[in-house]
Parts: sequence; C-alpha cells; structure tokens
Amino acid sequence: KSAQPLTSTLGVIMDLDGLVTSMRHTSNDPVVLRLCELLAQWKNSDSNVHELESLIEHYIGNTWIANDTDHKEIYRLWSEFRDDAVRGIHGMTMNERLFCFSLLPRFDSANTDQQRKALYAKLLANP
Repeated sequence: KSAQPLTSTLGVIMDLDGLVTSMRHTSNDPVVLRLCELLAQWKNSDSNVHELESLIEHYIGNTWIANDTDHKEIYRLWSEFRDDAVRGIHGMTMNERLFCFSLLPRFDSANTDQQRKALYAKLLANP
C-alpha cells in the first residue's frame, strides 16, 4: 500500500508562512504578534523542528492573550500545524518538509553543502 499524500492528512496544506498569516488575521494582540515574529524568525535560525515545538509550546503556555476566543483559535491553529507538520515530519519527503516549513527559498539559495546540511538537520532529515 502506498503512502497517502500529504494533502490527504492535512486536508488543506498549511505551511509555516500560512500559519503566521492565519494567526495575524485572528488577532492583533501584542502576544500574538510576537508569536508570529518567533515563528518567522525560526526559519533563519539554526534550531530544528523539535526546538521550534518546544519554543512555541513554552511561549503559548507562559503568555496571556487578552481575548479568550483569540487564544483558543491561536492554539487551535498552532496545534493543527504542530500535529500535521512537526509531529508528522518523519513521514515526509525532504521537499514536503521544505514546503511545510516554508524553507524552499532558503534551500534554493543555499550555496554550499554546509548550508544544505544545516537545513537537513533543521528538518530532521538525512542528506
């Protein structure tokens, strides 16, 4: 039996940039805007997807979004992305990983083997 395509498990594919956009449309609370910055900054950091999960879970768990409805929606969006992309990463190809974490441009602009290997490590993949 062949593996199911990523779109069937996600329904609608949400990449990291789409997650940030959805969160920004949900709330303009300063806590949410900072969360969006953290997600966007992760793409250029050296931390991997497990560290991303830990960072965001810690941030959401230790900050206060003023509107409870916004908080629930932000956490729902994050949880969906986390469950599909972060926790499902080992069932993805490298191209799927690059897409889900909005890292295709960074990979395409990688000029050295070291830069590409850093992306493989970030996405828990073997070169």
